Amino acid sequence: MDGSLSVTVECGGFSAADTLSSGQCFRWTERNGMMCGTALGRYIEVKQEGGSITIFGADQEDYNSIWRHYFDLDRDYDGIKRIVTDIEPRLEDAAEYAAGVHILAQEPWEALCSFVISQNNNIPRIRGIIRRLCLNYGDKAVNGECAGDEADSRAFPTAAALSQVPEEKFKEFGCGYRAAYLAEVSRSVASGEIDLEYIKKAPIDEARKILRSIRGVGPKVAECALLYGFGRLECFPVDVWIRRALETEFAGGTALIGSEYAGVAQQYIFEYIRRHPEKFVKE
Repeated sequence: MDGSLSVTVECGGFSAADTLSSGQCFRWTERNGMMCGTALGRYIEVKQEGGSITIFGADQEDYNSIWRHYFDLDRDYDGIKRIVTDIEPRLEDAAEYAAGVHILAQEPWEALCSFVISQNNNIPRIRGIIRRLCLNYGDKAVNGECAGDEADSRAFPTAAALSQVPEEKFKEFGCGYRAAYLAEVSRSVASGEIDLEYIKKAPIDEARKILRSIRGVGPKVAECALLYGFGRLECFPVDVWIRRALETEFAGGTALIGSEYAGVAQQYIFEYIRRHPEKFVKE
């Protein structure tokens, strides 16, 4: 992004690389020592040096109004770490290992759609499907002309755009059986039958119930969408990695589930078990 806008800010213990590669989102790539990607309809590049980040493609006003919130830089993660390790002392190693990971404030529709695609899938395939959707149906992103990859030059497609896509086309993009789910969730959101703004502020059990009423949205997808797209930090998605952790290193450690920062604790566990699978083997 030579000659583009940029802003440098202090970011405390935040790690851009760890956060943006932590499985919360699927549109960030490390290139030339920077994390590059498109979020909220804008393409940026993030370079980190110690406790500061430089965001290329943004100015101070953009940082204050968009990226500060997106990277969750105002939240006291040191305080959260103390709270969750008080609840579950066995979490200390995982919390220390993944201390730089923040929960991103993603756009709710993108998070919901992405995690519908993610079920029983792997990250490279998820990224590939999302890439094809963006290339074919995404509007031009702000700073898109600076992107090093054509898909990055496009915003995530709107529900209205995807609601017009035939199910067979989703299958061509690699969605498989998820094509029917993607078509349904797109129509439900585009029509207003599912009100994402209401879900943001609804009581958590009601929010879960609304999302689970959508075909193809089970407990895990709903929890992921609520945590990563709606900022509901009390949500605790359980995938094969987390289930393994709860059966081994954290057996009986259910006190975290339902706690105020359960989702942050879950992210610590997820990052730790991915990097240290040998610690989570049943005897």
